[in-house]
Amino acid sequence: MVRAWYMANIIDDQRKEHHRDPPQYISLDELYKATGVEHFKIDHKNYDNDKTLTNLRSSRGYTYEDEIICSKQCLQNYEEKLKSFFTEHLHTDEEIRLVLDGSGYFDVRDKNDQWIRIEVKEGDLIIIPSGIYHRFTLDLNDFIKAKRYFIGEPVWLPYNRPADNMECRQDYLKRLSGGFNLTK
Repeated sequence: MVRAWYMANIIDDQRKEHHRDPPQYISLDELYKATGVEHFKIDHKNYDNDKTLTNLRSSRGYTYEDEIICSKQCLQNYEEKLKSFFTEHLHTDEEIRLVLDGSGYFDVRDKNDQWIRIEVKEGDLIIIPSGIYHRFTLDLNDFIKAKRYFIGEPVWLPYNRPADNMECRQDYLKRLSGGFNLTK
């Protein structure tokens, strides 16, 4: 089961489970309302036939997919890539990831600019809205294998913070101020 919690702002080791003491966990509904981040549980061993994933791909127009493995053995320039993934950034498109194996953390900012850490494991599909500041890191297991989904040709350009004047950021802030409503 995916977990999400508010983090302390000081990060000495990005791969540890940083949170307040005691942790301030939030539900997936609260996560969605605070950030617009969506989570779905997918049959990761049979994802091609998973109805939830099939419906998402159809309704949102995900037409391209690929696979990424992040580990010391599989990722060229491993340490440099992890630093890049952990640099706070946004994208002009949604970031959609289905974890097939392993685990890691996505960190997202809420409306008060506080970090929320989202732990993802096998079978977790996460959709991070365009325009939200976020980052990714592996956990202490140092391994994740994930499917990436895109609308049309993949666009995977990170825009490091500050990028507040970008149209996708302004659109996200408007959606955030209007409140994300649960439609699942």
